[in-house]
Amino acid sequence: MTRFAAIFALAALASAPAAAGTYSAKPAVQPDSARIVGKNIVWKCGTDGCRGSTEASRPLVICQNLARHAGRIESFTADGQPLSADQLAKCNASAKGGDAELAKAN
Repeated sequence: MTRFAAIFALAALASAPAAAGTYSAKPAVQPDSARIVGKNIVWKCGTDGCRGSTEASRPLVICQNLARHAGRIESFTADGQPLSADQLAKCNASAKGGDAELAKAN
């Protein structure tokens, strides 16, 4: 009986939906649009920054995608944890109008 209960509990956990992660970002310049549709996430942006949630779990990739739409990101948090300075620099390498884009144009 205990074995059956353990198998049932594992099956229930495996079928439970993943919890959505919450993300927030502060672009250097407020985006023109209050709503940005990125890869796997919809951002709601205002004067205090942008917020969104998704089940995707790669904060750097999510940050890079937002930077492509909104430009340089000053700060980015995933579930309350900020990206490191190195990760933020990698994120901003993808920024719209950033150094990486200028290098491609030349």
